[in-house]
Amino acid sequence: MTSTSSRPAPGAAARDVVAGRSPARGTRAPGATARRTGPRAIVLNVALLIGLAASIAPLVWMLLSSVKPEGEIRQFPPTLIPDQVTWSNYTELFASLSFPRYFLNSVVVAVAVTLGSVLFSAMVGYALAKLDFPGRRTLFALVMGTLMVPGMVTFVPLFVLVANLGLVNTYAALVLPFLAAPFGVFLMRQFMLDVPDELLDAARVDGAGEFRTFFRIVLPQTRPALATLGILTFLGSWNNFLWPLVAVQSADRYTLPVALALYSTGQNTVRYGLLVAGATVIVLPILVVFLILQRHIVQGISTTGLK
Repeated sequence: MTSTSSRPAPGAAARDVVAGRSPARGTRAPGATARRTGPRAIVLNVALLIGLAASIAPLVWMLLSSVKPEGEIRQFPPTLIPDQVTWSNYTELFASLSFPRYFLNSVVVAVAVTLGSVLFSAMVGYALAKLDFPGRRTLFALVMGTLMVPGMVTFVPLFVLVANLGLVNTYAALVLPFLAAPFGVFLMRQFMLDVPDELLDAARVDGAGEFRTFFRIVLPQTRPALATLGILTFLGSWNNFLWPLVAVQSADRYTLPVALALYSTGQNTVRYGLLVAGATVIVLPILVVFLILQRHIVQGISTTGLK
C-alpha cells in the first residue's frame, strides 16, 4: 500500500487564496514574507541601528566640522552642530593648495591602477582557474603566500627596485607596483571557477583564441567580481598615502592625500579645518563610485567564496 502525505500538494496555497479560503496550516501564500516580531528581532534591529550610527558618526562629524571655524573645531567640549557656518576652509583649500593639480594626479593614478589591476588580475585569475599548465598549483600557492606577507615587509625592497629602475618621482612609480595585487588574483580566480567550461569549449570549437575567449566570453560573466575588485582597488589607490609620500619628491607629482597632509600642517600645529575640508572632498569620489557600482559590488562579494 502506498501512504499519502498530509502535506498539501504544490500550489494548494495559491488555489486556496484564489478561491477565497484561508491557506492551510503550514503553507504560505505566494509573495508572503515572514516578519520577525519577537524579542530577538527587536534586539537584532537595535544592534544594527547602533552599528549604523557608529559607522556614519565619523562621517557626519567630518562634514559638519568642515564648515566650522578653526577655533570651534578645537574647543572642548566639542560641538556637533556648528555655531557659525563658514566656507573659508573650502575657499582656502581650492585657492591656495593647487587643488586641481593634486586632484588630477590622484584621479590619473587611481584610474590607471584600477584599470591595470582589474585587467591583469583577471588575466592571471583566468589562467589559474581555466588553463592547465605545469606549475599551476604551485603558482597559486605562491600567490596565496604573498597574501600573508605584510606590506611593510616589502616596502623598502620595492622602493629600492623602483629607484634602481630610475622611476622615482614619476607617475610610473605610483602605478606599476600595484598592477597585479595578490588579492585581486585570488578574487578573480575564485569567481572564474564558476564559469562553465562548456562555454569556453564551445568558443574554442568555433575557432576563438584564448584572448577572444577571455574578452568575449569570460569577462562578461564576471562583471560582479570586476566591479568588486575595481572599487576596492580604486579605494586603496585613492587613499594611499605612505607610498606616494616616499616615491615622489616634487610637489607637481603629489597626490591629494599627500598634499593635504603636508599643507595642512603649519608651525608646530595642525590646521584641522583645512584637513577635514580636504578629507570631505577626498571622500566624495569614493561615494560616487560606490553608488554607481553598488549592485555589482554586493553581488560580487556575496557570490564569491572559497572553493
